[in-house]
Amino acid sequence: MNVYIYQADIYCESCGGAIRAKLACSALADPDNESSYDSDEFPKGPYSDGGGEADCPQHCAACGLFLENPLTRDGYAYVQEVVNDGARDGRGLVWMEWAAFYDVEPEKE
Repeated sequence: MNVYIYQADIYCESCGGAIRAKLACSALADPDNESSYDSDEFPKGPYSDGGGEADCPQHCAACGLFLENPLTRDGYAYVQEVVNDGARDGRGLVWMEWAAFYDVEPEKE
């Protein structure tokens, strides 16, 4: 999934594109030349793979959409822990989406 980086957050393509459209009439010289501006001023991207490998699943800062990013080894350990807790406690739903995407099954106790 493609994402944008803006003001130290990550956004899905739809939300990031909307921010870019809203800011397009700013004094930014060339929105297509990322070296001409900082991501605090204007969203950079789009970047593939949900923004790249991370230590946890990423979600859009605006709409909460799961961005389907790859995980580090620590990220898989974190997802396994959340899946185990979610399956045991029956609380929350996001762990089910993560479990399906990352192919993680609850560990048997």
